[in-house]
Amino acid sequence: MNRDYPLEKLRNFGIIAHIDAGKTTTSERILYYTGSQHKIGEVHEGETTTDWMEQERERGITITAAAITCFWTRTNEPDKKDLAKKFRFNIIDTPGHIDFTVEVKRSMRVLDGAVVVFDGVAGVEPQSETNWRYADEAAVPRVCFINKMDRMGASFEKSYASILDRLTKYAVRMQLPIGAEGDFDGVVDLLTMKAYKFEGEMGSVVTEYEIPENLKADAAKYHAELVEKIVEHDDELMTSYLDGKEPTLEQLKQTLRKAVIANKIFPVYTGSALKNKGVQLVLDAVVDFLPSPLDMPPIKGINPHTGEEVVRHADDSEPFTALAFKLQADPFVGQLTFFRVYSGTIEAGSYLYNSTTGSKERLGRIVRLQANEREEVKKVFAGEIAAAVGLKDTRTSHTLCDEANPIQLEQIKFPEPVISLRIEPKTKADQEKMGMAMKKLADEDPTFKVSTDPETMETLIAGMGELHLEILVDRMKREFGVEANVGKPQVAYRETITAPAEAEGKYIKQTGGKGQYGHVRLRLKPLEPVDPDKKVSKNTTREDHFEFINSIKGGVVPNEFIGPVEKGVREAMERGFVAGFKMVDISVELYDGSYHDVDSSEIAFKIAASMGFQEAVRQAKPVLLEPIMKVEVVVPEKFMGDITGSLNSKRGQIEGMDERGLARAVKAKVPLSEMFGYTTALRSMTEGRASFTMEFDHYEVVPPNVAQTIIAGRK
Repeated sequence: MNRDYPLEKLRNFGIIAHIDAGKTTTSERILYYTGSQHKIGEVHEGETTTDWMEQERERGITITAAAITCFWTRTNEPDKKDLAKKFRFNIIDTPGHIDFTVEVKRSMRVLDGAVVVFDGVAGVEPQSETNWRYADEAAVPRVCFINKMDRMGASFEKSYASILDRLTKYAVRMQLPIGAEGDFDGVVDLLTMKAYKFEGEMGSVVTEYEIPENLKADAAKYHAELVEKIVEHDDELMTSYLDGKEPTLEQLKQTLRKAVIANKIFPVYTGSALKNKGVQLVLDAVVDFLPSPLDMPPIKGINPHTGEEVVRHADDSEPFTALAFKLQADPFVGQLTFFRVYSGTIEAGSYLYNSTTGSKERLGRIVRLQANEREEVKKVFAGEIAAAVGLKDTRTSHTLCDEANPIQLEQIKFPEPVISLRIEPKTKADQEKMGMAMKKLADEDPTFKVSTDPETMETLIAGMGELHLEILVDRMKREFGVEANVGKPQVAYRETITAPAEAEGKYIKQTGGKGQYGHVRLRLKPLEPVDPDKKVSKNTTREDHFEFINSIKGGVVPNEFIGPVEKGVREAMERGFVAGFKMVDISVELYDGSYHDVDSSEIAFKIAASMGFQEAVRQAKPVLLEPIMKVEVVVPEKFMGDITGSLNSKRGQIEGMDERGLARAVKAKVPLSEMFGYTTALRSMTEGRASFTMEFDHYEVVPPNVAQTIIAGRK
């Protein structure tokens, strides 16, 4: 069985945006224009294809990333039915709400490109910045789409300026809108210097016009600007351009494509998905400028047996390599494991090697997804995205490969949860089901953590926000039939030290016969919070929030006891010192100690390290840390005073205000503990006319008076 589409005709891309920028509406238009569905579902009517979960339709938001496969032929191609001209799209529609940010992060890892949607009134919003950062980390080429140009207060220029100012100076105008707000009527393409209108049923007929007189001067100016920015990326083209020779449209497109794939240019388009204007030209841009799997650099990993670097190219003839990036419980077929194939092919019924766990699994069936509809396929090829049925032990971020040619790809790193809830089953019958339901949900979502409070033995669930946990509890009830009582949200506080300190830990026990002897001297110092851009020296085991340095000379503590010392310190960090919260950002140096030939053991050194660490922390001025959130409140101007007053009363620091159409956006940093129930308070303060978004920013020391209350509450 051969591949039905050549690799160069494949585009794997995601649609990413801040909540409510029109991402899912854009996805629905794409499905309609590509012929995948004959009716457009609207978010406000709860009938969209990609928002298929009950919770998504009730709330009108996207919660889970949905995968869709469809086919596209460039607009105005003479023979749209010619198979040779069709391109295959694998699209992932991702959530915009910060609580479900994990879906964007993992999707960015396996996609080759992205269409970033912006609200034409609001421009760049907080989650736009976070998603852009994730795309930067994964080096994903992007095309921008300024949506909602039909809305009151929409401004292409303001939104474009916000992209240049807050995201990247490499964004370039590809289009100009014809009219705005209620008069928005089409777009001017600055590359072809033609105007386009969208007519017929659902705007499906794209008609080419001459540029309107009132826009000709602007179009000429911005066309020259665009050409200059493109030719900068090709020396030959630049030289001939400076000699007065105008490049051809084909030369401009080829050079622009290379620059977009290299993340040197981000083309900006515009339109209104809801009013069916502009989406087809964005799909043409996906074909023209976003990469196929062949344009992406080969994937690198390591051989799990030898530690050597291994490279795999997007080629069917190379050994099979894939990354599992998402698990989803399906009511009809059980668990689905989404995977991206980087090289080689795999057939249903064959065996896979999981190089992350070292186990083998049989791949029962392979399905291609249309949101929650499934199409069964016998074989998948390099560059494709599909879902597997029947993989029991594969989790998010695991590498699947050919056992004879093993490779392990870099794992996806996920953010830590910032909020937790106590949860208990309502009945004995619910108790058994609850454990199973929580395990399945935690497998699906790496930012959902389940733990037990060691003191009260209560079950705690932790996640990225109140909405995140609310939806998980709701899913437990609907999908798994588990009724549960939940407590009040708890903040994920942390502890750290603010001064260096030294201490020794000695554990000596004589019980007749063999005793126990462990002795260490430790030096502690505070660490700067992690900056992912900073490299760390090789003699440390610096991880996210911890550094262990072994400075032992002359074997005063034998090598076999160094590991247990680090383990003892790590365990002591889990239980904290001030109020029992996990400790972070500490450097621990083992610089001296002693051992006994007979009585020393791993357990003795582990206990000694734990004792020494606790003693050192006592002297190192320990403090509590709390999560600080980046908050943005969009509010009518007349309520501005109330909002700034309420944020100040919540220990918030107001960082700026800007205009959002007829409203104002207030930006602030506020402790998470002060933000519980803010939605209700905000509605009552503003007659229900304000909205806010919130995302984790950093940890900060808790003021002493607040810390005393927290500590008292823990006792």
